[in-house]
Amino acid sequence: MNKYLSGNFAPVREEVTLTDLKVTGSIPKHLDGRYVRIGPNPVDDVDPMHYHWFIGDGMVHGIRIRDGKAEWYRNRWVRSDDVADSLGEARRGGRKISALDASANTNIVEVNGRTFALVEAGAPQFELSDELESIGYCDFDGTLDGAYTAHPHRDAATGEMHAVSYYFGWGNKVRYTVLDKDAHISKFVDVPVTGAPMVHDFALTKDYVVMYDLPVTLDVGQLAPTAPKLVQSLLGRILGKYAIPEPILARAARGAASSKAMPYSWDSDYPARVGVLPRTGTAKDVRWFDVDPCYVFHTMNAFQQGDDIVLDVVRHPSMFTSDRTGPNSNRDGESALYRWTVDSEAGKVREELVDGQAQEFPRFDERLQGDQYRFGYSVGFSSDSDDSLSTTSIIRNDLKERRSETRSLGARNASEFVFVPDSDDAPEERGVLMGYIYDPDRNLSDLEILDAQTLETVATIHLPVRVPYGFHGNWLPTTA
Repeated sequence: MNKYLSGNFAPVREEVTLTDLKVTGSIPKHLDGRYVRIGPNPVDDVDPMHYHWFIGDGMVHGIRIRDGKAEWYRNRWVRSDDVADSLGEARRGGRKISALDASANTNIVEVNGRTFALVEAGAPQFELSDELESIGYCDFDGTLDGAYTAHPHRDAATGEMHAVSYYFGWGNKVRYTVLDKDAHISKFVDVPVTGAPMVHDFALTKDYVVMYDLPVTLDVGQLAPTAPKLVQSLLGRILGKYAIPEPILARAARGAASSKAMPYSWDSDYPARVGVLPRTGTAKDVRWFDVDPCYVFHTMNAFQQGDDIVLDVVRHPSMFTSDRTGPNSNRDGESALYRWTVDSEAGKVREELVDGQAQEFPRFDERLQGDQYRFGYSVGFSSDSDDSLSTTSIIRNDLKERRSETRSLGARNASEFVFVPDSDDAPEERGVLMGYIYDPDRNLSDLEILDAQTLETVATIHLPVRVPYGFHGNWLPTTA
């Protein structure tokens, strides 16, 4: 059985629009906007032997909050061509920047009043309406020529979105881009790397971009599982080393696309390192620093401290060593929060354990992106459960005092929680956390709003539906 197709990972089969949602407690009156989150939700039946959680068709879940009320909940599939075909609908159009037609499923952001569903690895992005309906493929008004990322970081001072993107069709390089306040790509820098790594996230400081070149890399056997061994051997010699024309890539990826297989896995022979690129620099200015073998999905935050760069990361000992369906801590080891200090003078990275609790999806007050900060928030995993995916707590880490507080959710399970400040000028920890929580006893989900200082519940928005576990979400405030 594929655990990523059962329980609260199982896809929902219906799109709904619900209004006048029941609320317990009081929603803070200053909250005016949409809480949106996206995740995989296959529109068709998939092969459980090969299906990987990261590859499912994207579905957006959103709640509109205003004047202390939850006005609506909507869930909508992202209408890639394949999804539109499966639903018997007209295709939405727009320029596709890649032959890969995976439905955007990993993050959802707003830039210049426009809502974008994001995905990585070379698949195209998608623009959505305020009501989460699919508008069409997105190339940022013709300024994006190639892959983008699912994990950009916004510079709080300039409003620009910085990103590090990867695509095995490029060969052995990743790309740093800047998306300006008008949602146009204004800069890109191609950076050579060891091979074809999976680069989900990076770190951004005031002066530097820090990228990860780690040992989860392209797996040709998973990319083209039905191809003859000779063809796989040939692909293995060129993919991740040389740029490949799109028509050839499309044929190579067809097998993985049909089975929803994940074409990346752990490579114990691949080096582990971080690269430091000045934000005003070029590829020749990148400086690389070795780290112990590991994998990092997410950076909590990063900042400069004198000549050093401090990175707070959730570190996994390994990833996708044998499980081809999704993360598995029983096989790859449990994650933990670490502080990496890039010592530029000594030419090395110092590593310090901050919090040994198994955790993921770290967030913080993003007004302090790239600056010194004190508090971070993660979803905690139960160490007492045989299920390595049991997310049973919310963790508040005090990075200054080196201590953590944990809010147990009992039998309920959490998805990523985001921080929303009480106002634009509120102190760092003054705000709320919000995220979806699944109650297995009711087989239903709620949007929980917590006080960020105490982790106590402020309000619960009850849904008469289930929201499957997903990836990233954001609070998108209403703008005039």
